[in-house]
Amino acid sequence: MATTAQINLNSTQMKEMPHNLEAEQGLLGAILLNNEILFDISEIIDVDHFYEEIHKKIYEVINKIIAKGQLATPITLKNYFEIEKSLEEIGGSNYLARLANAAVSLDYAKNYAQIIYDLAVRRSLYDLGGKLSFTAIESSIDVNPTDLIEDAEKDLYQISEKGTQAHNVQTFKTSLEEAVELATKAFEKDSSVVGLSTNFTDLDQKLGGLHPSDLIIIAGRPSMGKTSLATNIAFNVAKNAYNKTEKESSVLFFSLEMSSEQLATRILSEQAKISSNEIRKGNLSENDLDTLVDASKKILEIPLFIDDTPAINIATLSSRARRLKRKHGLGVIIVDYLQLLRPAKYSRNESRVLEISEITQGLKALAKEMNIPIIALSQLSRQVEQREDKKPLLSDLRESGSIEQDSDVVMFIYREEYYLEKAAPTPGTADYIEWQQKMDEIHGQADLLISKQRHGPTGTIKLSFESKYTRFGNFISNNQSSIYD
Repeated sequence: MATTAQINLNSTQMKEMPHNLEAEQGLLGAILLNNEILFDISEIIDVDHFYEEIHKKIYEVINKIIAKGQLATPITLKNYFEIEKSLEEIGGSNYLARLANAAVSLDYAKNYAQIIYDLAVRRSLYDLGGKLSFTAIESSIDVNPTDLIEDAEKDLYQISEKGTQAHNVQTFKTSLEEAVELATKAFEKDSSVVGLSTNFTDLDQKLGGLHPSDLIIIAGRPSMGKTSLATNIAFNVAKNAYNKTEKESSVLFFSLEMSSEQLATRILSEQAKISSNEIRKGNLSENDLDTLVDASKKILEIPLFIDDTPAINIATLSSRARRLKRKHGLGVIIVDYLQLLRPAKYSRNESRVLEISEITQGLKALAKEMNIPIIALSQLSRQVEQREDKKPLLSDLRESGSIEQDSDVVMFIYREEYYLEKAAPTPGTADYIEWQQKMDEIHGQADLLISKQRHGPTGTIKLSFESKYTRFGNFISNNQSSIYD
């Protein structure tokens, strides 16, 4: 006896796949009467969205003719199909004339294109369901079910995104219009910051903000403050989104080294201006505790998400980012840090250089796919410590070939105070007095060296740094950090 599930499945299989032939005919006819309509609807659908095979062929030929700068009409299409004889079963060249007669206006054409797209999505979902059923049953027992879920999520994301953005191949006219629009937005903002603001004034001016599809590397030796700077940026962007000073979007922070609780403690320390060390130890007065509670209430609702899964691979990271974007929107991804990420398919025999190359290429591809900036932190090699001048260079990046090549921006954090403090001479000597003067000059300062920027200038930016709050700020002449609350 058949089960309910089997009956439902059979009834589904008996139904025709979702489609609307009249909408397809009306849209194709509209394009044949006015070729300009193709440019308006090509951002919504492509050839695979048509259900009827002959309509796919007609749409494909129309695109070829128009791409050559020629006019696509029933007459010009007739030559193509007389040779192939693929129209004969449905009325030959007369069918092209009937399409033109069924044409709709431009406004209706866009509506018809959306109908065609929506029905194609339904068919894709049906196909994906079949694919899931097949792989769940037929895939090797050695395949991790998590990998199947990640592949399914990737397919689902591609279905949801396809048709919502312009095609990758664009005319120069379209690209030029986008460039002008970008310049206009910058002008209207009365600022050169077009991307997402980090609230670090000099950094925003240098980069123009955080731009969609950019892979940004922040590198430095241990104790330079990489995580602190990344945390500050994450909080600032999320707070701007919450306050609606930026477009509404969330920030996803992948913390591969620190727990989410440790990261939250850092943010709370920065905002409450209470030492994170004292918070961890519990050395707090009643007033300190009240301050912490008040600070936590103010920042409770900011759209900042933390994933502290250790040794996460690039495929899982991408899958979780896509899922978050569907639910909450996504403005920035931050990865702390690059060398703790694993490639999609881990192999003990693969060299670390190849693994890092796969990871950086994966992050850059994800930034382009999701059209958001991704910030990845990176460690530096020990050779920095062996030089008299400790300022980092591009060649100091571990596996520098792939990191430098795939990134759009590379920045190094350098705090001279850290190295000078380690080289303190004996107190009371002339050298000590000179050392103390130098320490006073550079206390609380940090340099952010922009060593690569694909679309802009390089150079050095000075920031302030309050170590007890692990907080960077805008540097001002009296050596005090500005407040970005």
